[in-house]
Amino acid sequence: MAPGKLRALVVDDTALYRKVIKDILESITGIEVVGTAPNGKIALMKVEQLKPDMLTLDVEMPEMDGLETLRNLRRLPEKPAVIMVSSLTHRDAEVTMQALQLGAFDFIAKPSGANVLANMAELKQQFIPKIEALLKRYIPPPTEAPKPPVSFSPPQGHKPQVLLRPRIVALGVSTGGPKALADVIPRLPKDFPAPIVIVQHMPPVFTKALAESLDKKSALTVVEAEDGMVIQPGYVYLAPGGKQMKVAANGQAKIKITDDPPENHCKPSADYLFRSVYHAFGNRTLGVIMTGMGKDGTEGLKLLKSKGAYVLAQDEASCVVFGMPMEAIKAGVVDEVLPLNQLAEKITRIARGF
Repeated sequence: MAPGKLRALVVDDTALYRKVIKDILESITGIEVVGTAPNGKIALMKVEQLKPDMLTLDVEMPEMDGLETLRNLRRLPEKPAVIMVSSLTHRDAEVTMQALQLGAFDFIAKPSGANVLANMAELKQQFIPKIEALLKRYIPPPTEAPKPPVSFSPPQGHKPQVLLRPRIVALGVSTGGPKALADVIPRLPKDFPAPIVIVQHMPPVFTKALAESLDKKSALTVVEAEDGMVIQPGYVYLAPGGKQMKVAANGQAKIKITDDPPENHCKPSADYLFRSVYHAFGNRTLGVIMTGMGKDGTEGLKLLKSKGAYVLAQDEASCVVFGMPMEAIKAGVVDEVLPLNQLAEKITRIARGF
């Protein structure tokens, strides 16, 4: 093993994709590709032989598909991190949601364009931040001492507004989000008294599959948001992938879906959503920021906090990637930091005003 590098195994039934992904990974600093495999059965044998730190795992394969391979990997004492590689079909999106909830680190969507070079560039663009997150998680920089945990203290002079029942819950989440949301949303009661609006960083097709998956598990109704929907208690509105979502409150509060540009390289963007909630609901908002890469959401939470809104963040230990919550905590806009398994109860208590 090269020092300070992640050992990767590329698993895909298509020879072209095995080569393309191998070439892309080898072009990223910090990765050493130690092998490839055309299906899950061969991949499991190579995992035993090569001891990779990570796998890229195709969803649809003969002999043993990606989901069954992932289930077998979970039984190993030392589990490699897994990035699923999925086609942009509803079926693949549904399977990818299951894989993420089974513990896959993240996923890549295979481009559907006809230009091979453009497809390779898009794939690389998707891989880079996910590999960077894995490197930070598994290989600390050799020249740096371990960093102390991010310190947390509530904003100075802020009085929690929990007695003002929130009229809306606004939540931002990214890497690790499908599994985290599957822990939180199904625990919320059927009589939850406020609507919930969510930005989960995902491309089109996948957000619809995630909404359907959460809806099956939850007492609340979970939908992929559509333009013009009137928001109401008992509903969870998930921003559609590849679009921006905001809340407009001219009389009735409604969802507005736009094709506005990305913010923080994200579309949908938590900052975009939070900013609209700030204008529509102000301090009658409960903001929640959860696991994810980057800093999307922090600027929007600053606005909400300036109105006196209450903000919860997921703690470092339960995050897949402690990026988005960390940035919000460092900005001084978080009132409480909680582990994932306590978020649903806390959100419910605040929404009910006690």
